[in-house]
Amino acid sequence: MGAKKNYLSDMDGVLIRGKEMVPGADLFIERLRKADAKFLVFTNNSLYTARDLSHNLKMTGLDVPENLIFTSAIATARFLQNQRPGGKAFVVGEVGLTAAIHEVGYIITEHDPDYVVLGETNYYNADAITKAIRLIAKGARFIATNPDTSGPTEAGIVPGCGAVAKLIEAATGIEPLYIGKPNPLMMRAALNYLGVHSEDTVMIGDRMDTDIITGVQSGMETILVLSGITSMAEVEKHPYQPTHILNSVADIVIE
Repeated sequence: MGAKKNYLSDMDGVLIRGKEMVPGADLFIERLRKADAKFLVFTNNSLYTARDLSHNLKMTGLDVPENLIFTSAIATARFLQNQRPGGKAFVVGEVGLTAAIHEVGYIITEHDPDYVVLGETNYYNADAITKAIRLIAKGARFIATNPDTSGPTEAGIVPGCGAVAKLIEAATGIEPLYIGKPNPLMMRAALNYLGVHSEDTVMIGDRMDTDIITGVQSGMETILVLSGITSMAEVEKHPYQPTHILNSVADIVIE
């Protein structure tokens, strides 16, 4: 028998679609628990805290405690802590990001910050973006939680962190460091958080351009599920391929 597998699962399009659970996702989580497998749910979404997301998942019928949820905001905060402990940051984002940055001992301020950190927000503010541009131009390092250019809402798509980051980059000439997927930094941070190794871990996702490429670059076994945005016809267009392709997490057999 091979080594026991650990699992990193994306959230949107894999476990849930909007405010509804992907059919069979609850049984998948139950199989993970029965097998005593280590697992982590992670997402590029920096809007919410892990506690908020745990509650939101519970409303769909999924029981995932907050300590098993890892966001790009948490990964970003840990990166800042490792790079410059006890530093200062000007933050454009919601409570998911500000809470994570405060938790690692950072001061959030517009006065001589070490970093400008950009995440998703429901209300991008022209004054805040202008302030971010001026601080970066003065020498603050530019970090963005993820490169996603748009995000879905019930009313339609909205600008994502990546789209606003491009605006700031155009104004300053300075490209941000993106922490979230597909940067392997996000994956490595999640593996370290869970305390597991890539060779014994399976990455589950619904996007070839973020989930699967990150897993491939990290040397992991990958499972693409077709319950999200990627179709079978799109898979062959990519120069890298997932290890397995399944309809949904309901079809995953836990090793």
